Amino acid sequence: MKKILLAVAVASLAACSTTSPDVIQRGDAQRMSQVQDATVLSVRPVTVEGNQSGIGATAGGVAGAVAGSSVGGHREAVVVGVLGAVAGAVVGNAVERASTREEAVEILLQLRNGERRAIVQAKGNETLNPGDAVILVTTGGKTRVTRAPAAAPAGSNAPVGTPVPPATKG
Repeated sequence: MKKILLAVAVASLAACSTTSPDVIQRGDAQRMSQVQDATVLSVRPVTVEGNQSGIGATAGGVAGAVAGSSVGGHREAVVVGVLGAVAGAVVGNAVERASTREEAVEILLQLRNGERRAIVQAKGNETLNPGDAVILVTTGGKTRVTRAPAAAPAGSNAPVGTPVPPATKG
């Protein structure tokens, strides 16, 4: 019984994986990232297919085997246990795929140099629209798209976000 609970716990943790631009992997914290400016050309909803790591099938198979083996006498218990394991594995695999599926967006972008790129990421807190200025943040081979911060005027040494005084007539 402990093995079943452990397998179910591992499958549950595997379902917590995400591609959300609002969630940063622990290994990506405090790492320098490459940043590129771009403009959104289009955004469309997509679905990221769920995982089939085998954990769901294993957990379901073990649970089905244990449940089936408690039915009837010795011979019946073996047959029903095997059938329970097969049925449990099929159900466990389906549950794992469904629980790890994500609603996402495919964002078509144009970089400042004219090149175009497409990035798929989970829906985040920001809604991006065609024409929006965005930045691509690449860390460890993974890229996320987020709205670009306001930029300081050209030639200004002020940090981004610093209020710019109004121009004076001279």
